[in-house]
Amino acid sequence: MSECSCSEAVCSSTVKEVEALAGVFKALGHPVRLMMVEMLMDGERCVCELQSGSGRDMSTISSHLNVLKQHGVVVCEQRGKNVYYALACPCLENVFSCLKGSIARR
Repeated sequence: MSECSCSEAVCSSTVKEVEALAGVFKALGHPVRLMMVEMLMDGERCVCELQSGSGRDMSTISSHLNVLKQHGVVVCEQRGKNVYYALACPCLENVFSCLKGSIARR
């Protein structure tokens, strides 16, 4: 049997960093959450805007926003009676664009 001539792969991330990234990808792994992230790419939105734009009930939207917030995908700010959400990761717009292009080429 011959020895492998490939160079050794090296990961520069720690296990903790990779686990945190996996959490972000899990948070993004639901169609409703992806829809809300896409809506937030145009700027911050009130919860009521995310609810009406997604066609889901308020409890569903709140639950999904909580997941996105826990994983650092979105941030929120309360103003009066309204809560506004914004992307904490503006780079997601590039990721979405890249992935959409990849899907279109299939």
